[in-house]
Amino acid sequence: MSTTFGAMMFPTDYAIQPIELARAVEERGLDSLYFPEHTHIPTSRRSSWPGGGDLPEEYWHTHDPFVALGAAAAATTRIKLGTGVCLVIERDPIVLAKECASLDMISGGRLVLGIGGGWNAEEMEDHGTVYETRTLKMREQIEAMKEIWTKDKTEYHGEIVDFPSMMTWPKPTQKPHPPVIVGGAFRLAARRAIRYGDGILPFAASTGSGSAEEFMPVWRRMAAEAGRDPQSLSVTVGGAPEDLVVLRRNRDLGVTRMNVRLPPAKADEILPILDRWAKLIPEVRA
Repeated sequence: MSTTFGAMMFPTDYAIQPIELARAVEERGLDSLYFPEHTHIPTSRRSSWPGGGDLPEEYWHTHDPFVALGAAAAATTRIKLGTGVCLVIERDPIVLAKECASLDMISGGRLVLGIGGGWNAEEMEDHGTVYETRTLKMREQIEAMKEIWTKDKTEYHGEIVDFPSMMTWPKPTQKPHPPVIVGGAFRLAARRAIRYGDGILPFAASTGSGSAEEFMPVWRRMAAEAGRDPQSLSVTVGGAPEDLVVLRRNRDLGVTRMNVRLPPAKADEILPILDRWAKLIPEVRA
């Protein structure tokens, strides 16, 4: 896989809006745009933010990612459109399967579904999800969604996700389905990605997974030991630095995607960042 470059931003109500951002990303030669999500943040604040300190306000100001990505799809023709990450454990799998298939068809097969189990226990509790079994629920949801995406008549019977035979369209444009990228603490996310995903988005800040030099050999070994071809599984590095040496090293190590993390800010702050990356990317690829 050749290395691609993307941008990730919390799509807040007070920042550059998705249509303008998507056009700017595509015009500057980047390859993808990713939006994370939180439906809300309970005011109890029992759960500690993995980033440490006070929780930034963008966490409770985000647009719904699928609405934002749908707007981005209508305004662009080329860039991949991803969730980074979608909290599937806060969503109904039947509805989410339809949302993903609809967005993939409308965009011409450009959806990348990044998923995660989440960290905010009280947030997911408001959606009826039990924190201790969230990762089991996430696996069953993705397994069920793959059944929905790939079969005319489908049913799924798990410990948490359970539904009888049914039919639903549209089906995704990408076959057999949009790529599923699993985010989270490195080794845990790696095991989940190897079991039911198409790639990994390791959260180094919360795991100590460190640099690509550290985790790439471990990732390849884990995949091979599980009987999966490491070359068929993508690796996405978030928060890519504006450092040509690091970017070229990640490229040479086989990192599939490198995403710049944009602040949730207005265009006058965002566009200069994208302009710098537009000049940097050809140097990395040289």
